[in-house]
Amino acid sequence: MAYEEIVTGTQGRVGVIRLNRPHKLNAWTDTMSGEIVDQMGAWNQDDGIGAIVLTGVGRAFCAGADIGNFAERVETNRQGQGEHLSRGGHNMTTFMRQSKPTIAAVNGYAVGVGLTMILPCDVRIASTAANLSIRFIKMGLMPELGSTRLLAQLVGLGNATEMCLTGRMVGADEALRIGLVSAVTEPDELLPTALAKAEEIANNPTPAVMMIKELLRKNPLDADLEAVMEREGLRDQIARRLPDHAEAVEAFLAKREARFNQ
Repeated sequence: MAYEEIVTGTQGRVGVIRLNRPHKLNAWTDTMSGEIVDQMGAWNQDDGIGAIVLTGVGRAFCAGADIGNFAERVETNRQGQGEHLSRGGHNMTTFMRQSKPTIAAVNGYAVGVGLTMILPCDVRIASTAANLSIRFIKMGLMPELGSTRLLAQLVGLGNATEMCLTGRMVGADEALRIGLVSAVTEPDELLPTALAKAEEIANNPTPAVMMIKELLRKNPLDADLEAVMEREGLRDQIARRLPDHAEAVEAFLAKREARFNQ
């Protein structure tokens, strides 16, 4: 279907979403969020798609939230008449962590929500033109969507603390050094590199991929090693009974490449 603020397409078993508000540096809106969730939800139900790439149109990945309505919100909140405090509910972080694998191709500015939205991605690749910032402190706001945990897990508590408290920009080379991204490419190689990584993941057996994602979501923070191993063991027993394992064994014995997701 046609969307207003994203452009979508597929290449083989990979779905591609491009944030498409280049005149606003792809500033985040509720419309954009809803469209991303809608398209990713459809691909999550599509056996022909095994991984999803997120990138931006133009010179930014996402330069943060569109602040057009911030002034109105400030005025209503001033008199205590603004939004209600709330807890929980659906959010992009939970959705993406439970989704098919996602690869962020960071083509330029990734600021505020533009950074928090890539933290739950499974792989992050940046172009040399990328600049990243968890810039909420510059707006007098809090890091959101689990970013105070996810960022610290990726770059360490010391680096995460310094980034959150200063709101400074982090260039691509530094992002690579501290583990915020796994690779840096020249701008014209960014999308091909991300697509190649996505295709590599997508061609692995999707049921096993999703179980591994679940384990990586639950196990790293569980202090009970027995519980960790029990989860692994149960899912491995499930995987042994799936057609993809049988195909892998047959392919190995026949000295050919396995053909998964058939």
